[in-house]
Amino acid sequence: MPTATSSIIRFRALTPAVLAGSAVLALSLAACGGTAAPGVPTASGGAGAAPASNGAAQVAISVERVNGTDQCVPSFTSAAAGPVTFTITNKDASGISEVELLSEKRILGERENVIPGLKPVTFTLTLAGGSYQIYCPGAGTETVPFTVTGGSSTAAAGGTADLLKEGTDGYAKYVSGQVESLVTAVAALKVAVDSGDVEASQKAYAAARPFFERIEPVAESFPDLDPALDLRVADVEPGTPWTGFHPLEKDLFTAKTITADTKALAAGIVTNIAKLKTLTDGLNYQPEELANGASGLLEEVQSAKITGEEEAYSKLDLVDFVANIEGSQQAFEYLKPALTKIDPDLTTQISAQFDTVNTAMESYKDANALGGYKSYTDELKQSDAAKLTGLIQALQAPLAKIAEKVATV
Repeated sequence: MPTATSSIIRFRALTPAVLAGSAVLALSLAACGGTAAPGVPTASGGAGAAPASNGAAQVAISVERVNGTDQCVPSFTSAAAGPVTFTITNKDASGISEVELLSEKRILGERENVIPGLKPVTFTLTLAGGSYQIYCPGAGTETVPFTVTGGSSTAAAGGTADLLKEGTDGYAKYVSGQVESLVTAVAALKVAVDSGDVEASQKAYAAARPFFERIEPVAESFPDLDPALDLRVADVEPGTPWTGFHPLEKDLFTAKTITADTKALAAGIVTNIAKLKTLTDGLNYQPEELANGASGLLEEVQSAKITGEEEAYSKLDLVDFVANIEGSQQAFEYLKPALTKIDPDLTTQISAQFDTVNTAMESYKDANALGGYKSYTDELKQSDAAKLTGLIQALQAPLAKIAEKVATV
């Protein structure tokens, strides 16, 4: 998917699979002012624009229980155009573990694993004037409008080529953010495995997989690296060592033992994800690569997730479903401003179908299950695979048309 020169996206092509993006992707854009959304308590000083320090506007987001409900409470809900630093502290809200900033449905910045008791975490973005949303999945009010004043986006006023360039640049930042989070997640996985704690390792495995699955087409564009990380046993060439996530998955969920080999697998994953970070740093993307990647992630859902082949030992396929769909939607959302100019009817159709898929996946959520979704058992696969396939195919059909449209502008 990335092009520094020109690379061909490689997908495991067989059957279709499904998934719905997280609730992140089922938002409606709200008009915003300088105050918090209805029902969200405003922290002291919440009205007006955020003050600047160290060259950036400073917005504190307190994640806390308010009147018995978990909420995200921003110190300010507006800022001047330019750099904005969001500092997030989870005081006591166990039902919220991530905070994101969205532009419509595009994830511009995020911090995950924001749990009570940990130190504050930050992310900084350079924002043009416009309407954004602070998104806190699991909060009583999940989205809080955030306004940036002045400095309207130049691309927004420009032509289709400008919008496409803005989209590919934004997607590159999204990929970088996912890889950064993946680096952190696999480091935590290695720590858990090295400790010998199987249950903690299973949780860390489930937490790490979505970051990889959201950007799988990018990883697959590196032909030597992807097999080292994500090959299933049936695809391993005779005489070739089986490495990566899935032999580790087998040890943790089938054998339920941690051996020296298990620890070596975890260490290898950390090494290879570090290589992935090096390879993706500074990459440029073409619009058709985003489009092909969005469609390819749906192929991945059909070929490995709906069939239950991807997470054969952990049964975490639904977790991967959701991550694949989220990654697909993010690629689409970054192209959407340009696509709206190129083919507004097709763009509306795809947006509506993403909403349909995301809504359908809500029924599979299970807060008590590993990864937050039901285990994809043989029984569930037998009863629901056809329905999931139909949902994904109805989305992929229009989505497959956009690569040619953006490539021929």
